[in-house]
Formats: sequence, C-alpha cells, structure tokens
Amino acid sequence: MNTVATKPLLLLAALVLLGTSACSTLRPPPAAEARPGRYDHMMNATIWYQRAPEARALYHQAFNIARAQLPALIAQGDNRPKAVIVDIDETMLSNAPFEAQEILEGRDYSDAFWRDWTQQARAQATPGAVEFSRFCEAQGVQVFYITNRAQEEHANTLRNLQAQGFAFARAENLLLREETSSKKDRRDKVAERFEVLLLLGDNLNDFADVFEARGDDWGAELVERYRHEFGKRFIILPNPMYGEWEYSLYGSHNRSDAEKSAARRNALQGFRPVSEAAPAP
Repeated sequence: MNTVATKPLLLLAALVLLGTSACSTLRPPPAAEARPGRYDHMMNATIWYQRAPEARALYHQAFNIARAQLPALIAQGDNRPKAVIVDIDETMLSNAPFEAQEILEGRDYSDAFWRDWTQQARAQATPGAVEFSRFCEAQGVQVFYITNRAQEEHANTLRNLQAQGFAFARAENLLLREETSSKKDRRDKVAERFEVLLLLGDNLNDFADVFEARGDDWGAELVERYRHEFGKRFIILPNPMYGEWEYSLYGSHNRSDAEKSAARRNALQGFRPVSEAAPAP
C-alpha cells in the first residue's frame, strides 16, 4: 500500500475468506470539508479489523503457514542467499487508527493527513509479524520490506519498524515507491542477489505483476490460475478496509458519494427468495 483508499464495506465476507490489499489504491480527491457520518459504511470493516479476534486469528494463521513453509523452501533452494519479501501496511504494520479517524471525521484521504499519521511512527505490528521476521533471521533468511509509501516517509517508516522490534529494520532492506507504484522492479532488484522464497502481502499486487491487470472479473480468474501458490509462496493477509480491488468497484475516483453508494449496491450479488419466484406455468 502506498496510500489509504476510500473504503467500502462491500465484499467483507469474501475478503475475510480469502484473507485479502496494500498497495497502490484508489483515492478520492480531497474533500472541501469533513462530514462526520460520511464513511459510516466503513465502520464494520474497520471495527472488524481492529477488534475482531477472527482478524487476529487470520494473521497468526498466515504467519504460521509462512513459518512452516520456510524450512522446506530453504532446503529445496539453490546456493544463493535467501530472502523473503513483505509488504508493510496491513501486512506487517496496522494503520487501522488512521482508517478509524477518517471515518470519525468523515474526512477524505489527503497526503497531509496520511503523513501526519506516518510521521508519528506509531503503527503497531500486526499479530505474529515481528515473530515471523525474527524466525526468518534465525533461519538465515533476510527480510525485505517493499512498500508503496513515498520516499520522504523512509526515515519515519524505518523508525516505526525498529520501534516494533522487526528484524532487518535497516535502510538497505526498506524499499519505498520510486517512479511507479508497481513493485515489480523492486522485487527484481532483490531477486538479483537473493533467492526469494516467500512473498507476503494484503494485496494481490504484492505478489506478481500479473495481478496488476485484473480484468472484468476483478481478478478472480487470475487467483484461480495461481491458486497453488497461495499458502505456498504467496501468503496473503486480511484487509477488508481498502485495496486495489476498489478499481473494479468504482472505475474512477471522480465519483460522487451517491454514485459510489450505488456502485456498492450494484456490485452485491443476492438471490431471489423462493416465496417471490414466479409460479411455474
């Protein structure tokens, strides 16, 4: 994630089930004024992420899978030094307080407000994240943090990672956004010197550039095509608050609140109750 998106509650159940991205995301233009209640539709998603024990369980589950996979991947690997690539936002660090404050104030995203949050370096580690980074260190595997935070956030992001006790929280292992939000070039840079064993993220784009063009089905076919990689080399974390999937929902950030609300309702897939079905001829 490089920024925090407008956030629909839509498809929360599906996101939880998939454990699903941070990640270059869709952003609205700054609002002229904050309007409390404007983002009430995002309350359940954010409360779930902050407070539900199921959310904690999914993080522990994902990191447990990653820990279980790592020794076998090391044994199967070549002679190059080994690395794991992780996203930061909603993967290793939680920005839920920032999301919550946007809801409480009815405030659209702005770079200034986001920087107000990140410069404090107060984001808490997600459940199991620090322990996983230390496990990698004990296995002789380096952790590289690839995030779409802006370059000017480097020092505060590093300070935040260090304050939380992450292994490999050092400048050379922290790769922020440069010219593009695509992480491909940065992943390739790591792969030039290391055998990359695992990739962890909350957005499909954290794993491979093939997910950057999702198509009309929101990327469902791509997930099916690469389904054997999930839980093996791709470890996905839950994030019902925002993500790249919003492009499929809204198409453009230049939408009114009413248009976005209509888009959310239109995307829902319900069913026709039997009592309302037309009688057989």
